Amino acid sequence: MIEKIKTLIIKNRELILYLIFGVATTLVNWTVYTVLVEALSVGMTVANALSWLVAVIFAFAVNKLIVFESKHLGFLHLTKELGAFFLGRLLSGAVEIFLPLLLYKIGLTFALFGIEGFLAKVSTSVIVIILNYIFSKLIVFRKRKEN
Repeated sequence: MIEKIKTLIIKNRELILYLIFGVATTLVNWTVYTVLVEALSVGMTVANALSWLVAVIFAFAVNKLIVFESKHLGFLHLTKELGAFFLGRLLSGAVEIFLPLLLYKIGLTFALFGIEGFLAKVSTSVIVIILNYIFSKLIVFRKRKEN
């Protein structure tokens, strides 16, 4: 039984690490936001933008080095990866802003935790996580054949 679990973990290592560091990225975002708002009296909008920026930089670093194990550290390659990563996060951010409204308008209006339409928000979050994973794996940190 232990060997089956070990094999399953090894087989799904990348996905497991992606989910673990996704939670860590969320915690980074919330922590930075809280410090900015509570300790430094930064306005909510600025704090949200800065905490998103710090979280995306953190996510890039852990995804590059730990999750997808991209070993390329040259300036040009690093710049391309970082640019593609930010572009992907901006696109998924747009999905996260507009998809809940669309889902709500087409009928996903069920209340969750007493909040009307929250199921649309949760559904969107799942879709955004999947989109970010696919974008990172297939575009940003794709494995290239060695010449």
